[in-house]
Amino acid sequence: MTVRDLKKCRFALALTWLIPLALPAQTPARKDSCIECHGQLEAELKAPVDGFAADVHKQFGLSCADCHGGNPAQDDITLAKDKTFRGTPERARIPEFCGSCHSDSGYMRRYNPNIRVDQLELYWTSRHGELLKKKDTAVAVCTSCHGVHGIQTANFPKSMTFPWNIPETCGRCHANPEIMKPYGIPVDQVAQYKQSVHAAALYDKKDLSAPVCNDCHGNHGAAPPEVKAVAFVCRQCHPSAGDLFSASPHKAAFDGLGVSECEACHGNHKILMPSDEMLAGGQSDVCVQCHDSGTGPFDAGLDMRRRLQAFVAAYAHDEGLLDQAENKGVEASEARFRLQEANTALIEVRNLTHGLTFPTIEARLADGVKVLDDVRARGEAALREARFRMTGLVVATFFILLLALALYFKIRDLQRNANS
Repeated sequence: MTVRDLKKCRFALALTWLIPLALPAQTPARKDSCIECHGQLEAELKAPVDGFAADVHKQFGLSCADCHGGNPAQDDITLAKDKTFRGTPERARIPEFCGSCHSDSGYMRRYNPNIRVDQLELYWTSRHGELLKKKDTAVAVCTSCHGVHGIQTANFPKSMTFPWNIPETCGRCHANPEIMKPYGIPVDQVAQYKQSVHAAALYDKKDLSAPVCNDCHGNHGAAPPEVKAVAFVCRQCHPSAGDLFSASPHKAAFDGLGVSECEACHGNHKILMPSDEMLAGGQSDVCVQCHDSGTGPFDAGLDMRRRLQAFVAAYAHDEGLLDQAENKGVEASEARFRLQEANTALIEVRNLTHGLTFPTIEARLADGVKVLDDVRARGEAALREARFRMTGLVVATFFILLLALALYFKIRDLQRNANS
């Protein structure tokens, strides 16, 4: 063996010692007699093991003992249930049980520095918390909404608190007649919500920003909004309509009657897509709830609805002109852009109805009508261009056919002369 070979052997031997030192230390799996024992059982005694396998607490390295106490390193059940063993908490103690960790900012910062730690404080202000303080253990506690051993973060699609699962989560209690009977609360809220424009956005369009139960009622501090609070709940998403309403004649009238602003016309859980038919004289007339037919306010609403309907009809007509022109091969992008301006005006006018500022509504509607007139002129010009092109094509085709026939007869004559 040469000196070079000897050096190679020494280098390889050194690597066998150094590589293990460079690798991260392997932490031996902690013994967990809770999992081992319950995993061999059946039905409800095994369910915690199955659920905890995907639990967010396990993902952060927590175990059964972190919640229930005991010594999971012991195989003997008597030794495992030592003096630290807490077992299953009573339902009335669950908020404090979960809050022992989730209200401790120092503890929670070790796992998620951004997580809120005021959930327990908020819970005691909720209707659920108030009733629990009065010894009503039928109300919702942490596990009612988050589950027990299969708890997931709210951004996990299978979580009970993921946006499109929240209506069903709340409905487990609020759609149950037996649970709600003692409180005299209706049980059709979830069914109504599923018919709403908000549900259509959530389920059909998969828009996770669409409001669900907790967006309006709160989550840990859940409570039914008071009459004066309803408008501010809606303004979280609809600030412009709210500001307009506050400056309208309706504001003082609604406050005087103790009527909730938005809900009076749009409803609460079953909020449908608003339409011009909600104005006076329409199929879904809401003005008639307060204003008799033939009165000044009713007639003003009737006039507004008719103007809007005329605008919508003109919009549809002009859009049809552009569709025809484009189908015939005429470029109409500039007119399309102008049509969008008219649509913007329509949206603004519909929003302005919340303020009942008729001069402003009429002025904006007039602006939109001018835009539609321009679009109509462009559309008609495009159709004239299409007809001109078609006429030119027909004439050109006719002359080409004549030329082809002339060439045919000429060639036939030449062939006859050549044969003769």
